[in-house]
Amino acid sequence: MKKFVILVTTCLWALSMSAQQPVSPNGKLLVTNTAKGITVYYQNNKVLDVPALGYEGFKNSKLKWKFVGMVKADYQMIAGKKSICSNEANEYKAALSGNLQLVMRLYNDGFAFRYELSGLNGKLPKELTAYQIPEGTKRWMMQWTDSYEGFFPLNTTGRIKPIGRMAGVVKSPDGYNLRWGFPTLVEPQDGVFMLLSEANIERNQAAACLYTEGNLLRVTPDVNEVKLRGKWHSPWRIAIIGCMSNLIQSTLVTDVSEPCKLKDTSWIKPGVVSWIYWAYNHGSNDYNIIKKYVDMAVTLKLPYVLIDAEWDEMKDGKTIEDAVAYANSKGVKPMIWYNSSVGWIDGAPTPKFRLNKPEDREKEFAWCEKIGVAGVKIDFFSGDCQRDMTYCIDLLECAAKHHLLVNFHGATIPRGWQRTYPNLMSTEGVYGAEWYNNVPTFTKQAASHNTTLPFTRNIIGPMDYTPCTFSDSQHPHITSDAHELALTVLYESALQHLADKPESYLVQPQQVQDFFGQLPTVWDETRYVSGYPGESVVLARRSGSTWYVAGINGTDNKKTLDVDLSFIDGGEHSVQMFADADPSKYQLAAEKDWLITNGNQIPREIATQPRGGFVLVIK
Repeated sequence: MKKFVILVTTCLWALSMSAQQPVSPNGKLLVTNTAKGITVYYQNNKVLDVPALGYEGFKNSKLKWKFVGMVKADYQMIAGKKSICSNEANEYKAALSGNLQLVMRLYNDGFAFRYELSGLNGKLPKELTAYQIPEGTKRWMMQWTDSYEGFFPLNTTGRIKPIGRMAGVVKSPDGYNLRWGFPTLVEPQDGVFMLLSEANIERNQAAACLYTEGNLLRVTPDVNEVKLRGKWHSPWRIAIIGCMSNLIQSTLVTDVSEPCKLKDTSWIKPGVVSWIYWAYNHGSNDYNIIKKYVDMAVTLKLPYVLIDAEWDEMKDGKTIEDAVAYANSKGVKPMIWYNSSVGWIDGAPTPKFRLNKPEDREKEFAWCEKIGVAGVKIDFFSGDCQRDMTYCIDLLECAAKHHLLVNFHGATIPRGWQRTYPNLMSTEGVYGAEWYNNVPTFTKQAASHNTTLPFTRNIIGPMDYTPCTFSDSQHPHITSDAHELALTVLYESALQHLADKPESYLVQPQQVQDFFGQLPTVWDETRYVSGYPGESVVLARRSGSTWYVAGINGTDNKKTLDVDLSFIDGGEHSVQMFADADPSKYQLAAEKDWLITNGNQIPREIATQPRGGFVLVIK
């Protein structure tokens, strides 16, 4: 009865306001006007103040909203957390001034807005958009760096000292960090969350970050030197809002992005990849090491191998064409690495300067296609400026012309390109397993960090964390093997790169080796099951009729994880389980799969070791 009263109250409240103010289709989200901005409500409670809107030089008038209509257009994704997406929103417009329109879409799981400007003649003026996050509010924010490789520590204040010496750090005179990267996660009320980001970057646009300005977070686009004439619109500023399942399962980033621009996508095939760099920093210039990873891919039935940097300096008289030919002869599709040559150049690995000019890029990608290369990993970009954004689009379009998959590294986060250019399989933009090679601090923080990423970075798009390292690299890991295995399911990436050395995978039980060969990297459905950032997470992902359920413990203590799978259809299922026996070994649930029926369900709780985890495969 109580729920019914709340629902009726919400609907009446929404209906009473909908004539003047934007409201979501289900009535749970409402936007009201303030003196110079807007306030956003979720289920009658304020979740966000946007006290400033518009651009410098434009005198804002009082907002008068006009209902444009309902956006309703389902679409299909080749890769991602969900195959069939429902794009449904109420769209509104309001004039901020004669030459500046505010377009807003309210979805059931959040809202998005962008600016439409006209009469431009020169460079863009300064954007004024600002969010107000009150002190004391829980937030998970990453200090900005051009590669988006950082932690998302829990804080209740915006006054935070910088972590490390990352590129792009901007500090206040008294030493506090001022520049923050998207996405930003906030918990404005207990159990209600909000993720701030942006989407749909186009050629004449720069990507943005957040700058601390007093008690505000100012949306600040990076450098854009383009001189604009006439009309222009901004990227979408987005906020995903609701309970944690709303955030995890949201497709809002791709909902507001341009539809697929490729006529033929039949050649785009996601899959699992064997990857050389993590265990062998300079392994890609050694033909014999490359062969080991190709042979591992054959044994584990992986479709791809990634040949990383320095393949143009191969030793012992071999060439990249020899390595590519060997991979193809074994039925493994090779991908190769390039330096973008706009970021780290001096002292950086090669090959360099092969993609920057259109004619060079065309020649290089045509050669890749001719010799049988399936895709390219492009690394070391220099930030979010308009030049880099346009360069990325040029790379995606030219690669698609030559049937090449793309993986951006040392690059910005996904902002919807995965829908517009579905040959973009993954993007790094994450503090991932590679950092075991770089700093000792990752060892102790990885488990907690790993449980934060599904609630932050991975919500907005594919994330090439390069998971599942059973052995140690330069610095040790203290997560359990089951924790590491779970990352391959928890982290969505259409190309899932296995980072460890062949010997580490090939000594695993046969059930584990078979798991890698059958692992999907795209999903028909994703479900949040339980967890909280930095503590634990359990997600369920469906591929066809098979569910993969994975959970990890981010704490240094034993922890029992909630596993309510009542949403899985009834009937008889076979279940395979990988779980903690101790912090360094697998415990297989049984030598053979077991059956469950409606009257014999999977336990609602699964115990994990400190920094442990589990995987269930339910067929």
